[in-house]
Amino acid sequence: MEIQFKKLMKFNGDHAKLVGLRILNNILKVVTLGLYYPWARVSVLQYMYGESEFMGSRFVFHGTGKELFKGFIKAVAIFIVLYAILMYCILSKQTALLIGGIAFFYVAILLIVPLAIHSSYRYRLSRSSWRSIHFGYRGILGEFVKIYLIEGFLTLITFGIYGSWFQVSMKKYIYGHIRFGNIEFKFTGQGLDLFVIRLKGLFFSIFTLGIYLFWYMKNLVEFEVSNIKMIQDGKEINIRSTLSAGKIFEMIFVNYLIIIFTFGIGT
Repeated sequence: MEIQFKKLMKFNGDHAKLVGLRILNNILKVVTLGLYYPWARVSVLQYMYGESEFMGSRFVFHGTGKELFKGFIKAVAIFIVLYAILMYCILSKQTALLIGGIAFFYVAILLIVPLAIHSSYRYRLSRSSWRSIHFGYRGILGEFVKIYLIEGFLTLITFGIYGSWFQVSMKKYIYGHIRFGNIEFKFTGQGLDLFVIRLKGLFFSIFTLGIYLFWYMKNLVEFEVSNIKMIQDGKEINIRSTLSAGKIFEMIFVNYLIIIFTFGIGT
């Protein structure tokens, strides 16, 4: 079974409403010295979800600014502690302590990244629903961190060449632990296929002075979408992208003109 979401899904948002919402959010963020950011983020998500329609029903984002604010405060506190430890080691002027402090700082940052990714999926999906059915992410933090560190290390020692396999491994784990009612998801892409797409994109984009970039972007979208599978009651549902290189060119070209001639307001 194959789905073309173009026939089932649409976005009903209005440019003017979103511009007004962003202007108000920016004013409140300035007035509150940035503390309003979590509430601003939630208001935009609620608007975008509420205007996204699938099979006649709209999505709902149930998150609150208070929840995001708690996470925001925790993140700020962690970085303050890490920088305080690092500065203490630097000011100590002891070589051993300095090396240990720098190593501790970067290891901590390395561990925070997969923690942030895992927590983000878990929170966002638990607060997302359609027709009163909530999404869910059942990944285990320890498993995700292990995969991230091993794959990240292989990417590092291969000077980025292994990056395509790293990205695919992340997608397979994340999609494989997403649920929506009795629907399960999986990602079937292969690292080699993504590597070839990227290699071709790099070569032909340089050879064509950037013209091939639009086909490269189309190929990346097709790779992502066509490898997402949904399983319900033993039946596999495939998704197909109908996005063309011409449509990508049109969107980018028109949007950049709007942004330039409105001095950024059209973003």
